[in-house]
Amino acid sequence: MTDLFDEAASVLKNAELIYSHSHITMALDKLAQDINSVIEDCSLNKHPVIVISVMNGGMVLTGHLLTRLLFPIHVDFIHATRYRNNTRGGDLQWKTKPHNSLKGRTLLVVDDILDEGYTLDAVVKYCEDEGAEKVYSAVLVDKKHNRRKPGVSCDFIGLEVDDKYVFGFGMDYKGYHRNLDAIYALSSNE
Repeated sequence: MTDLFDEAASVLKNAELIYSHSHITMALDKLAQDINSVIEDCSLNKHPVIVISVMNGGMVLTGHLLTRLLFPIHVDFIHATRYRNNTRGGDLQWKTKPHNSLKGRTLLVVDDILDEGYTLDAVVKYCEDEGAEKVYSAVLVDKKHNRRKPGVSCDFIGLEVDDKYVFGFGMDYKGYHRNLDAIYALSSNE
């Protein structure tokens, strides 16, 4: 564990700052404004919108968004992961499914990053299969590359990044650095 701790410290020391905390705060305000303008009317059916955080990465973004949403909500989570503290994704592992009934409900699925899209696609399909009336998705970061699963997109996006390994603000490097208040990219030397 000490080797990984030292590795994570070295990675942060050599990382490139991509977005500062103030830049992220502005992006969060804009992201929430976009979400509010579309979803606010969905609560008119007398049911709160269910905000589903995709664990663990979506936890930080979800926490920051909750205080900016202007419509009634219930909060839930789902834990589906492909990375399991690695820097490359593998097969999707389901750890926890939402506790609320999704049938007939409007949902906002919140995750940290849209990279290849396999996790977000599986989570959205799961919610639709559970009978959700409408499923919206929001991510803090959209990574620009050509490896995206065909047909996968996101309704609300906060920031875009080039095709680099990024961490901070919910995104991790081998389990470390989710708690950083900025977004960094792995140095090309790592």
